[in-house]
Amino acid sequence: MAYPGTERRAVFAAAPGPDIAANLAAVRAAIAGAARAAGRDPATVDLLAVSKTHGAPALAAAIAAGQRAFGENRVQESLAKWPALRAATPNIRLHLIGPLQTNKVKEALALFDVVETVDRERLAAAIAAEGARSGRRVPCFIQVNTGEEPQKAGVAPAAADAFIARCRDDFGLDVAGLMCIPPQGEEPAIHFALLREMARRHGLSRLSMGMSQDFETAIAFGATEVRLGTAVFGQRATPGTEKHA
Repeated sequence: MAYPGTERRAVFAAAPGPDIAANLAAVRAAIAGAARAAGRDPATVDLLAVSKTHGAPALAAAIAAGQRAFGENRVQESLAKWPALRAATPNIRLHLIGPLQTNKVKEALALFDVVETVDRERLAAAIAAEGARSGRRVPCFIQVNTGEEPQKAGVAPAAADAFIARCRDDFGLDVAGLMCIPPQGEEPAIHFALLREMARRHGLSRLSMGMSQDFETAIAFGATEVRLGTAVFGQRATPGTEKHA
């Protein structure tokens, strides 16, 4: 069965010097169309513009075009560019979508509004401890390594149920949803369906899944956040080892 969007891959912003405002308009229209095709209200799907490696001018252009939710991979990179931008536009929402080291938890919770990559007990404990110390309880997503790829972060599917329960019951985290990154070269629908079923079992309403090449399929399977970088900003300035957009 063919799912929406599988016949094209990252068709937005293929040319250099992208028109970010035009890209955002095209992406928002595609998201709305995919939502309606799935019988969903387009307002139930949030666009997370993945701004890793892109500098302040590109981010300012996206903000000027009305974008308010952004995803970043690295804490230090984000600290270098977002405080000034947020001071000018206070209603920005930042999601951390890259792996988080425990020694960066304090900085991460001070800057980010959502952490999407909780995947191990030591990290969950560090987030809980810093939240208690600072009084800042940040919503978290559990990252599930649906493809069980050794090079990728994320809790294994077989361990996810117990880990979700431990994060909630023992660490007291605000577990808002689940996140995944399907393996390249595999049908993403299988992975999106797995994540949706896992979220259903735990009564979780938010699913961060779908990137520039497969977001329409993700929306068909219930994504509430889609993480788009290339479709909005064009090709990244530098390649990353793990794709989140």
